[in-house]
Amino acid sequence: MALKRICCICNLLFLLVILPAEGHGKPKSIVAQGAAVKKIAEGFSFTEGPVADKKGNVYFTDQPNNRILIWSIDGKLSEFHNDCGRANGLYFDANGNLLSCSDADNELWSIDMAGNHTVLVSEYDGKKLNGPNDLWRHPSGGIYFTDPLYARNYWTRSPDMQQDGQHVYFLSANRKTLTRVETTLKQPNGIIGSPDGKRLYVADIGAGKTYVYQIAPDGTLSGKTLFAPMGSDGMTIDQNENIYLTGKGVTVFNRKGEQIEHIAVEAGWTANVCFGGKDMKTLFITASQYLYSLRMNVKGIK
Repeated sequence: MALKRICCICNLLFLLVILPAEGHGKPKSIVAQGAAVKKIAEGFSFTEGPVADKKGNVYFTDQPNNRILIWSIDGKLSEFHNDCGRANGLYFDANGNLLSCSDADNELWSIDMAGNHTVLVSEYDGKKLNGPNDLWRHPSGGIYFTDPLYARNYWTRSPDMQQDGQHVYFLSANRKTLTRVETTLKQPNGIIGSPDGKRLYVADIGAGKTYVYQIAPDGTLSGKTLFAPMGSDGMTIDQNENIYLTGKGVTVFNRKGEQIEHIAVEAGWTANVCFGGKDMKTLFITASQYLYSLRMNVKGIK
């Protein structure tokens, strides 16, 4: 019995010393093995705002040309809308309507699948917004959006700032109440929330930082904390709450704010990013005049 016990102990020591303990080996890459960034469409002026519908088809904007396009799950490109209010950031609501930061007139739109639009927000405190840029729909139905100032050459109004700063807003689920929820940022741009609706990530591209906030039941924010030492244009999140920031390629941070990946993109500026495809495991990247894709080991959030 003693000899048998000694052999068991030796075998255990061998496993502990020779084999890496689970979770202590090299973490599995979030990028699929052998995958590379692929240019799948080109010929646009400036691509932005990618978002996937429930099937995984990706809608994105060609912002200067006032178009919304679709990259289907079977790899085909088509046009969805050609008069979308100069749409920038996009997101779907729970009913399948496309929410749009349409800054031709500094508005937030809801567009149905027939192409008809409803203006959800056109002003705050009796004044036009600066120019809604990016947005995220909370699981409860409320909408968070950023309102930086990027003067457009197609505006007929003054290019001066309309509000008293560049802020973050929350539109209630019943679409009746618009509230400022963050007023301390220099130039908020990218925005995304956690799947459970408890955390909001906002990129201050003007200050070169990204922050995370706690979301209260009434939609207000608290506990502003530095998440990453870089800003971002658009951004997305995966099933593990890794956050994808854009600008020079795509830089990925885990939930702790630790950088875990950098995805190089040959275009000069990466504007935005989302997950799509049938299995939600393809990363779609809008960058300058192009649309790119990359197969991943992780899924996005529908």
